[in-house]
Amino acid sequence: MVDTLAEWANAVWGLWLMLIFIGIVAWVFWPGRKKEMEENARIPFEDQPDDLPGEKEKTNGDR
Repeated sequence: MVDTLAEWANAVWGLWLMLIFIGIVAWVFWPGRKKEMEENARIPFEDQPDDLPGEKEKTNGDR
């Protein structure tokens, strides 16, 4: 009985993980999210402001 329960739980767990994965992929590639994803893709290329919080306290010798 324990073996049957373990096999059933293993199958359900695999199905659950596949559904989660498919859901995440569908959420990312949904046509209505294209603009948001393109904006997020450009984040690494944006200029950072010179006055970041906490930067004024640091000096080159404080590392």
